[in-house]
Amino acid sequence: MTIKRLLVATAALFGLALSACAAPVATTVADAPPVDAVSGPALWQLADEDTTIYLFGTVHVLPDGIEWYDQRIARAFEASDVLVTEVDVGDQAAMASYIAGAAALESGQTLRGLMADDSRVKYEAALTVLGLPVNALDSYEPWFAALNLSVLPLLQAGYNPTTGVEMALAARAAGKQRDELETIEQQIGLFDGMAMEYQLTYLDATVEGMDEVVPMVNEMVSVWLQGDAVRLAEIMNSEMDDDYLYNRLLIDRNTTWVQWIERRMEQPGTVFLAVGAGHLAGAGSVQDQLEQRGHTVTRIWK
Repeated sequence: MTIKRLLVATAALFGLALSACAAPVATTVADAPPVDAVSGPALWQLADEDTTIYLFGTVHVLPDGIEWYDQRIARAFEASDVLVTEVDVGDQAAMASYIAGAAALESGQTLRGLMADDSRVKYEAALTVLGLPVNALDSYEPWFAALNLSVLPLLQAGYNPTTGVEMALAARAAGKQRDELETIEQQIGLFDGMAMEYQLTYLDATVEGMDEVVPMVNEMVSVWLQGDAVRLAEIMNSEMDDDYLYNRLLIDRNTTWVQWIERRMEQPGTVFLAVGAGHLAGAGSVQDQLEQRGHTVTRIWK
């Protein structure tokens, strides 16, 4: 099962605010992702006579100094009455508290006690590389450890959730209405609801791919800055052959969001909808599903 690219992308592109409760690590300043020709992140529009919904793909954690808020995005955002994100990013403390509670193992269990011997050895080595004690996440379920092992290398390399796109948009959203597509309970349920056996498989795959996290996300951010949604989809999906996780994290959620968008199109106004860039790239994306349902989605180039 080769699911590493989707797992690596989860924290950076798909929107769990795991960094709010990640284990502490020493950080360094990340080099900006290499960019050959910056044209700006992709932006789309769905509109009828009295309603416009802008679709903007985000990256949830970024290095400092990444410039992405160009004139196209500014015009669309400033014209919008409502900012819609995946979840409410306003109360990070409450979010961290809920995630930690949901991730806690039952009394008497330990994470490493649930793991096979060979998996535990590799997992302990991965924590050591990150500068953490091997028992750092013993009281948590495997999905939480897996997400930590996806996001901690990014934080250690200087990626910063406070400079992520959602946080930047929220800071500019004074006077706008706010809405969310999911609750934090729904988002965490995507992982917490997985059977323990699958959670352990997920953790094993994450450990195997941990060395790839920073270079892969650097590449993804570079492609995102270039507005190349086709290439972004290729990078993320090139090793995907696990339909269960792919549908659970991506396609099924896109379908639910498309239904939300269709309902919102029945109300007048202008909406800026900002979701992880992986949801707006490739087959099964939000735009792809909208077009399959008869809607016209237009890319805004300038």
